[in-house]
Amino acid sequence: MSWIKLCSKEAREWLTLEWRFEEDAMPTDHDLPHLQRCLTLAEEALAAGDEPFGSVLVSAEGEVLFEDRNRIAGGDATRHPEFAIARWAAEHLSPEQRAAATVYTSGEHCPMCAAAHGWVGLGRIVYISSSAQLGTWLEAMGVPLAPVAPLPIRQVVPHLAVEGPVAGLDDRVHALHRRRHGHD
Repeated sequence: MSWIKLCSKEAREWLTLEWRFEEDAMPTDHDLPHLQRCLTLAEEALAAGDEPFGSVLVSAEGEVLFEDRNRIAGGDATRHPEFAIARWAAEHLSPEQRAAATVYTSGEHCPMCAAAHGWVGLGRIVYISSSAQLGTWLEAMGVPLAPVAPLPIRQVVPHLAVEGPVAGLDDRVHALHRRRHGHD
C-alpha cells in the first residue's frame, strides 16, 4: 500500500489518500489491441487541442461497442471519454451487457467518470496510466493542480475489477502529456 499527499493551493490543506497499485497488471493478448486503440484516440485528442485521453468500450464477446476521446477543449470539462462511454452504455445496453463489458482507457478514470461507471453498472476497467502517475508527471512539469482530487477508482467504486497501470504503454501516455504541456 502506498500513500499520496495532495495540496489544494486554494484551501492550503493537505489531503492524504490511500493508494493501491495493481503492480502486476499485465494485459492479455485480447487486451492489447484495445489499449493500443486508446493510445490512438489519445493522440487524436491531443491533435485536436484536447488533453490526451482515449477510451474504448468492449463487449464480453470482444466487440468494440463505443469509443471516444477527450473533448474538453470546447469548454465543457465533463466531456471525458469515460463519461461518454457510461452515458452511451446506459442508453444502449442492458444491465447484464454493461456488467459484462470492459472499459479500456489511456488514463485511470477521474472521480466523476468512476462514479458514472459505477452508477450505470459497467464492468472491468483496464487503464494504461494511473492518476498517481499523471499527478506526478504534471507536478514535475509545473502544471497547476486539477480542481478535483484524483481519487483512485476503487475509492469511488470499491468492488470493481480494475487493472492498471500497464508498464511499457504508460511511457507512451507520459510522452503525450509531455507534448501537451510543451515538454517534448
